[in-house]
Amino acid sequence: AELLRRAGVARGSLRAVGAATPGIVEADGTVRLGTALPGWTGLGLGERLRRSFKCPVLVENDANAAAVAEHWKGSATECEDMVFVLAGLSPGAGALIGGRLHRGYGGAAGEIGALHLLGRDVTPETLLSTTDQPLHPLDEQAVAKVFAEAREGDERARAAVERFIQRLVHDVAALALALDPEMVVIGGWAAGLDGVLDPLRRELARYCLRPPRVALSLLGEAAVATGALRLALDHVEEQLFAVEGATARR
Repeated sequence: AELLRRAGVARGSLRAVGAATPGIVEADGTVRLGTALPGWTGLGLGERLRRSFKCPVLVENDANAAAVAEHWKGSATECEDMVFVLAGLSPGAGALIGGRLHRGYGGAAGEIGALHLLGRDVTPETLLSTTDQPLHPLDEQAVAKVFAEAREGDERARAAVERFIQRLVHDVAALALALDPEMVVIGGWAAGLDGVLDPLRRELARYCLRPPRVALSLLGEAAVATGALRLALDHVEEQLFAVEGATARR
């Protein structure tokens, strides 16, 4: 509503609305599982938004939307098989295979943030701790403090950052092994960390028969919203072309 007000656009003139959120999102826009926003687990986000708009509403996972955006306007414009890693406290990934978004059977494809469950001692709270106790609360403000201390030369903070980067590297390597993408794009706030790309390239070269190219996102914080916009545009274009095709056949 605020965006429409600032842009001077009438709500009734909208042809489609795109939205993206953390979590596993079902086809109807229901957030089946939201660990980043626990209160959203089970939320019928698509249904809630459709109450406010008379046009189609498309809801997608944030990493999936960002993958679409990087393919459209970012680092992967000439790449049909790519993985976008939204690197945050619990990283997620979106994948395009043959230029098409791969959501998986239940919309959970790319949830690499759950890989730590294979080794419960390597949770983000443990990785980023600079004491003998897990980092609590685990939020971006606390993590930013750890990274700031690492830049200032604190040895325990530097060790924590190194553990975090290695965890991210292993998560991405697992996904690259499974999908064999041409390119991996790193986005999210962790993309601004010094030394992310080199260890990732080394790890992928170590495990993959044909290591993918690795690049940082060109869209930065705008990637998720840009992808949601592209999904809405795709829907409108499909509707327009469907009408034109039907007219031509008649």
